[in-house]
Amino acid sequence: MDRHELGSAGAAEIEKLPREAGPDMESEPAAARVAERVPPWREQLTVRGLVAALLIGVVYTVIVMKLSLTTGIVPTLNVSAALLAFLALRGWTHALDRLGIASRPFTRQENTVVQTCIVACYTIGFGGGFGSFLLGLDKKTYELSGASTPGNVPGSYKDPAIGWMMGFLLAVSFVGLLTLLPLRKVLVIDYKLTYPSGTATAVLINGFHTPQGDKNAKKQVLGFLKYFGISFFWSFFQWFYTGGDFCGFMQFPTFGLKAWKQSFFFDFSLTYVGAGMICSHLVNLSLLFGAVLSCGVMWPLMKKQEGNWYSAKASASSMTGLGGYKAFLCIALLIGDGSYNFFKVIIVTLNSIREKSKRGRLNRVADADSVAIDDMQRNEVFNRDNIPSWVTYVGYVLLSAIAVVAIPLIFRQVKWYYVVIAYLLAPALGFCNAYGTGLTDMNMGYNYGKVALFVFAAWAGKDNGVVAGLVTCGLVKQLVLVSADLMHDFKTAHLTLTSPRSMLGGQAVGTLMGCIVAPLIFFLFYEAFDIGNPEGYWKAPYAVIYRNMAILGVEGFDALPKHCLQLCVAFFAFAVLANVARDFLPQRIGRFVPLPMAMAVPFLFGANFAIDMCMGSLVVFLWHKLNGKKAALLIPAVASGLICGDGIWIFPSSLLALAKIKPPICMKFTPGS
Repeated sequence: MDRHELGSAGAAEIEKLPREAGPDMESEPAAARVAERVPPWREQLTVRGLVAALLIGVVYTVIVMKLSLTTGIVPTLNVSAALLAFLALRGWTHALDRLGIASRPFTRQENTVVQTCIVACYTIGFGGGFGSFLLGLDKKTYELSGASTPGNVPGSYKDPAIGWMMGFLLAVSFVGLLTLLPLRKVLVIDYKLTYPSGTATAVLINGFHTPQGDKNAKKQVLGFLKYFGISFFWSFFQWFYTGGDFCGFMQFPTFGLKAWKQSFFFDFSLTYVGAGMICSHLVNLSLLFGAVLSCGVMWPLMKKQEGNWYSAKASASSMTGLGGYKAFLCIALLIGDGSYNFFKVIIVTLNSIREKSKRGRLNRVADADSVAIDDMQRNEVFNRDNIPSWVTYVGYVLLSAIAVVAIPLIFRQVKWYYVVIAYLLAPALGFCNAYGTGLTDMNMGYNYGKVALFVFAAWAGKDNGVVAGLVTCGLVKQLVLVSADLMHDFKTAHLTLTSPRSMLGGQAVGTLMGCIVAPLIFFLFYEAFDIGNPEGYWKAPYAVIYRNMAILGVEGFDALPKHCLQLCVAFFAFAVLANVARDFLPQRIGRFVPLPMAMAVPFLFGANFAIDMCMGSLVVFLWHKLNGKKAALLIPAVASGLICGDGIWIFPSSLLALAKIKPPICMKFTPGS
């Protein structure tokens, strides 16, 4: 959720990072660190680090791609990325020492750069739109949205291909790195924005590079490897029983066959159990509440209106049948929640800027006089390796020019001036988003993208609107999202004494890796599995959601099925009121209000994954009750092991599927005679 469709829109509430550190744990005290040599930026960006980042980034890209193409929910993996980077490079240096081979010491700065490179790589796997706006362009999603649906005009699709996908990502993914580069000192040092996720990552990395941290890391690696093995071999075992449709443990009718038909069952997916261990209890319970409301109450009632509200001949996935209500009510919750938080962050940002401007020069001098020695050292390192402003401006213009030429060549429906307008607005939108993210930890990049989707879809008109809306949505989202993510990384760099130059280099290399790796891995999935099948495992629900938002932008409310507008208004209002209640009620009451964005996902995907994630929550709750200290240390490692083991099994299962090797057994459950 650090940055999945769900997580990116509400990072602080949809995702969580373990923050077990005390109030002064951003790093060790200055006296303990003064003796530590801070390596120059070229020594922080190492070949061994980039190799480790590529290998771990590929693994994590597979994991987030699987999550994007099943439920669209991706939990924050920054903690496990930092942990695996530490384990890989510390293990490498220890192995060389045992062989008597001298090697460069592994520092916190190198750890920070490698973690940044990994995150930049796998972020393309879900932020690049493979499970949302890019997949929404393919023919299958076009057909699922209804070939006869007004606004969904014939030919308004573009089937996936490695070439154009890679070209599109290379054209749009780097500009965001330069958008706010000249303002990094203002946001991180002058405004002292907290960037909670960046701070938490710095706490974790600083903790690794202490004697106690090294001892704890050994416990974490054992926990990770143990549950990685369990998860991998469990997935391997399950495969033997999936030799047909609706077969295997993933279709186990845990609560009976009637509940199973409404998707209420535990499907033994250790990926989502691990994700549930990382996400907060509120997220998981909100998912379950949404599942009960939709799959348990609304859909059975709406099924009775078949032939009245919608045609009995419409398929379950048709936008003119029950599938239309599922998609548009999900969209109403997402837009209601996103709109509230969008305006909330804007208001918080403007108020904060006004407060800071009132302080004036006197307060800034007072602040400078009271800066601690620890902060002075951090500021000195952060400012030492300055990146010339002319590099930023020239790079921004050149990369923008490439995008203005390339994108209309890839998508004829997107006019060159759409791209120019997006790039002219990017710095202002990026600053608002980066400032708001620093205050609230809520990256609103996806919501900026959705606003662009509606605006450009309506502007482009009926013939070109769907494709133009989806593409410009991805363009604006990528610009705004990446600039805020980079500021998170600069905050981590500031607290770990890492050079901004090495961080920018790590981000750029990681982004390049992601632009190449992600399309290749997507095509492995696309060729091996039935991606986008609403009745199958690989539902890719956000592809349908984004395409229908584009259709809504083109056609307006005429695109909605019977009585759907009234229901959408009610659910939009519910999403806004739920956010108001959580913000203004006393905390002891407000903390129990469900999250509309989490509630929305089961509306389209079903209830089974919500049960998996609640199982993860139950494990965390019981573990904290039995041994809170051990739980705080090992939960991130255990959860990462469960996610990675199941994720790695995707490689051999994909190869088996491509080789037409089918499982030998179909384990299916039917009513007794």
